[in-house]
Amino acid sequence: MKNIAVIGAGTMGNGIAHIFAQHNFKVNLIDISKEANEKGIATITKNLDRLISKEKITLEVKKQTLDNITTFTSILEGVKNTDLVIEAATENEELKLKIFKQLDEEAPKNTVLATNTSSISITKIAAATNRPEKVIGMHFMNPVPIMKLVEIINGYNTSSEVTKLIMELSKKLSKTPVEVNDYPGFVANRILMPMLNEAIETLYNGVAGVYEIDTVMKLGMAHPMGPLQLADFIGLDVCLSILNVLYDGFKNPKYAPCPLLVNMVQAGKLGVKSGEGFYDYSENRKAEVISSQFK
Repeated sequence: MKNIAVIGAGTMGNGIAHIFAQHNFKVNLIDISKEANEKGIATITKNLDRLISKEKITLEVKKQTLDNITTFTSILEGVKNTDLVIEAATENEELKLKIFKQLDEEAPKNTVLATNTSSISITKIAAATNRPEKVIGMHFMNPVPIMKLVEIINGYNTSSEVTKLIMELSKKLSKTPVEVNDYPGFVANRILMPMLNEAIETLYNGVAGVYEIDTVMKLGMAHPMGPLQLADFIGLDVCLSILNVLYDGFKNPKYAPCPLLVNMVQAGKLGVKSGEGFYDYSENRKAEVISSQFK
């Protein structure tokens, strides 16, 4: 596998393109928006410059990495002659099913189709194609260039050969792949999201404030980031979407999203991406706790 296509130039997509290109794979970065592609390349460039400043890579590696990436606005053109396509579009089931149907029609028949979904069923995505044995989950962690884990998710029909291939490929990226099976939330989010939801419930019930809850988890449980700050970083809309997948999949009330989370998403307070969540991320503040009461 040397020719990789990545669908989506957003946070996860440009991170995945970056790590493959840095390891000398040829990468086609595909987004329907030319501006999104340009922004993605700008982000990759900025992240490479940061690695240079920390003496992790050289200027030559930066140049080689950027030379390995070609941008496209057409899936048809971008997936020609690819060995692997990784979809990293918005976490929307309907959109992903549509993309995979198109990929199945336009990518070479032997191409493996992977999704970076954090919660949507791999089996359901694979069913939109005529090659379910070649469909697999590659759930990278954010930020992709830094985080070591890749959650490799087998769909019901994913072949063992494809799983082995993707596990070995992930190791070539200096990542640590972990194989899991296709159940709602997989492993990472099945455990993480209920914890974040419980932290939001704790705030909602008035047990403690944002700063206090995050401090307890950072200092008491050695978490590098408090759960409320982490939820802001992930995106409260994404957290809500994943919790709904868990709730719908298991029909268990323990996965029901906290009403505070629902209200905040409806109000457009999505965390870092919107400039406000449990913390204020506006330019004149630096992740300050919102002073208003959460109700």
